[in-house]
Amino acid sequence: MSVASLLDHAATGGRLSVADGVRLYREAPLHELGAAAHYRRQMLYPEPVVTYVIDTTINYTNICNVHCTFCAFFRPEKHAEGYTMSHEQVLDRVKWAADQGATQIMIQGGVNPELDLSWFERLFERVRREFPEVDIHSLSVSEINGLAKVEGMTAREVLERLRDAGLKSLPGAGAEVLVERVRQRISARKIVPDEWIGIMRDAQLLGLPTTATMMFGSIERDEERIEHLEVIRSLQDETGGFTAFIPWYYVPYATPLKGQEATGLEYLRVLALSRLYLHNIPHLQASWLTPGLKMGQLALFYGCDDMGGTILEERVVHDAGSTNTATRTQLENIIRQAGYTPVIRDTYWNLRPEMALAT
Repeated sequence: MSVASLLDHAATGGRLSVADGVRLYREAPLHELGAAAHYRRQMLYPEPVVTYVIDTTINYTNICNVHCTFCAFFRPEKHAEGYTMSHEQVLDRVKWAADQGATQIMIQGGVNPELDLSWFERLFERVRREFPEVDIHSLSVSEINGLAKVEGMTAREVLERLRDAGLKSLPGAGAEVLVERVRQRISARKIVPDEWIGIMRDAQLLGLPTTATMMFGSIERDEERIEHLEVIRSLQDETGGFTAFIPWYYVPYATPLKGQEATGLEYLRVLALSRLYLHNIPHLQASWLTPGLKMGQLALFYGCDDMGGTILEERVVHDAGSTNTATRTQLENIIRQAGYTPVIRDTYWNLRPEMALAT
């Protein structure tokens, strides 16, 4: 099948093989790949709308025993610069975000072995009780795995306890690229790919929606990016539990791993291929935090239907060297300038037009 025929096949919802994905990634002209992804996006969402969520990321601790080489945020145990916020400090940040209109709260940090499951249960119960208007979309697979080790429990048991305490959904953080060769190079002490998938499966089967991510641009090869998409797509075939896919690129400037930042063209190629390959995942987010708002705007023509979140505060990517920020007004202006109507959503893609900014 020719590249043009493959693009037509994928643009109309046809399933690509791994070999097809690698071929399109390497051979398809960028704008033709983008046009196919945009056509697919318009088939799925014909209304001229782009969604976003008002959210924040509260990085409650930087103490971590995983020591990923791509991370500039973590500090090892007992380090002088290590910190862990108190419950009151976290709740102050939740209140601040809720006052800004946030409906989604991501409480996420390092894998800190000093924190047990009850610490999170008490925190989530207070957030749920004191701020019922926000959804706790929090922790990562690595943090869940770390809690399971601390408690001598299964990850499923940890998830059940956290769900009962108020956890509503699980973010896709910690996946990087789900290929063992890559993990061994950039995060050898982190959870292995099969365990990441297993915890995601457990969360989804327990009724916790999840997102999926890919951090690309570190040391992975083209074909390993497609392998990652295949792993995500296969679990979605099984469970249908992923609501969105969010690819973002590695920021190398302050990390031990170093390296080069991905280009804007590479970012757009990954987005477009993701939209075509992940035919069974409903939403594709333009993760503007690393490439910036202008690239996020361009992403709306390469398969994305969602601008992600306002990310009122965040430290992990910032500490790696990213300086991008955005207000609600800036996000909405970027969407309108692209010819779309911005609409606020919640974590589950329920539209919240009553929260619109005054125009």
